[in-house]
Amino acid sequence: MTDSSTRTILLVGVGGQGTILAGNLLAMAATESGLDVKVSEIHGMSQRGGSVSTVIRMGEHVSTMVCDPGMADVIVAFEAVEALRAHHYLAEGGRLFVNDEQITPVSVNIGSFSMPDNVEKRLEAMNATLINAGKIARDLGSPRSTNVVLVGALSTALPFPLDVWEDAIKRRVPPKTIEANLAAFHAGREAAQA
Repeated sequence: MTDSSTRTILLVGVGGQGTILAGNLLAMAATESGLDVKVSEIHGMSQRGGSVSTVIRMGEHVSTMVCDPGMADVIVAFEAVEALRAHHYLAEGGRLFVNDEQITPVSVNIGSFSMPDNVEKRLEAMNATLINAGKIARDLGSPRSTNVVLVGALSTALPFPLDVWEDAIKRRVPPKTIEANLAAFHAGREAAQA
């Protein structure tokens, strides 16, 4: 924790990965647990696969949405290269959960930039918890619930009871996807604890 009463969680990914829903679930769980919660979203060129980030700050009283370098208690990266890009925001002793997937941006496809080398080794050196969230979601028959797999992983780093998380999922996702999302959440918890 950055101080005695406030936690900062940073969610990073690319457009279309569901970081906003993940942030909503976290904010709902924190609010239900009696905390003051502030959420800030940056969409960038999200519709074209660009970077997306969501900052969730929670505590007894949250006065600012700022997430300076070295301030995030937890970072959840929905894509491996985004984890490298955001790592400097992680506080000493913070947790880094990473979807073990790389999405090649348009700038790399057209030859303007190249992908970084040794991404997985670099993440392992940062003590990241690597989770193959996409595969987990696909194996459950719910490929669109990759984000909820990552919320499940995140839940292992926060003190909220399971029923609070489950209730947030039930209230926030479409009714026909509740069971699939609950399964994804629990699978993400198991993967993070393994």
